[in-house]
Amino acid sequence: MPYALYYWDGLQGRGEFVHLALEDAGAEYVNVARAPNGTSAMMKIINSKTEPDIPFAPPFLKDGNLIVPHVANILLYLRPKLGLAPKDEGLRYVAYGLQLTIADFVTEVHDTHHPLATDLYHEDQKDAAKIRTRNFLDQRVPKFISYFERVLKQNPHGDKQMVGDTASYVDLSVFQIVDGLHYAFPRAMKTFGKHYPHVAALHEAVLERPNIAAYVDSERRIAFNESGIFRHYAELDQDAK
Repeated sequence: MPYALYYWDGLQGRGEFVHLALEDAGAEYVNVARAPNGTSAMMKIINSKTEPDIPFAPPFLKDGNLIVPHVANILLYLRPKLGLAPKDEGLRYVAYGLQLTIADFVTEVHDTHHPLATDLYHEDQKDAAKIRTRNFLDQRVPKFISYFERVLKQNPHGDKQMVGDTASYVDLSVFQIVDGLHYAFPRAMKTFGKHYPHVAALHEAVLERPNIAAYVDSERRIAFNESGIFRHYAELDQDAK
């Protein structure tokens, strides 16, 4: 039975981190919201008055009768099934911790274009967004990406993967945030590879993975757009330092 992934249609968003893992592993899955009446089916589960395992919001994964919510939790669940995590039990929790750090970073990315309230349009908070984005690019990107750079450099098993001696779902997620940053802030990211060579190299290595390369070039991968987490607003971008 294929996995059923529930997420909003028409945008990458947080669901893309799960898509990448499923695609890289060649797993059989269905993106429910892209099917006829799929969004209604997703909302029926979220708004259920009887379902004991009610997810707060998408993405969530359904495997048989089990519902697994939240990106990091989904990837932790899929880890042994997809073979995208270290075999060492201790390092599995290191990987999970890295994924939670990525989740923190994704929240900060979202807050660049919606710094005041998620239920307000970006146009209603442009001035605040400019201030938030300036701080994000000057302070938060260096803080997070330098950390990922250091994790790669200090991996005792080599700097080709984030944790352990094999590729993991964390590598795929780092690929996604680098891809998203380049889409959202092309001017600010012009010198990304100079400042973060190991992270940049990891991004390119993931892109060369056969299943990821095929997915990126396919219609299954929705293009970045201004409905997702990573949004390009020219007025928020700035020249690289």
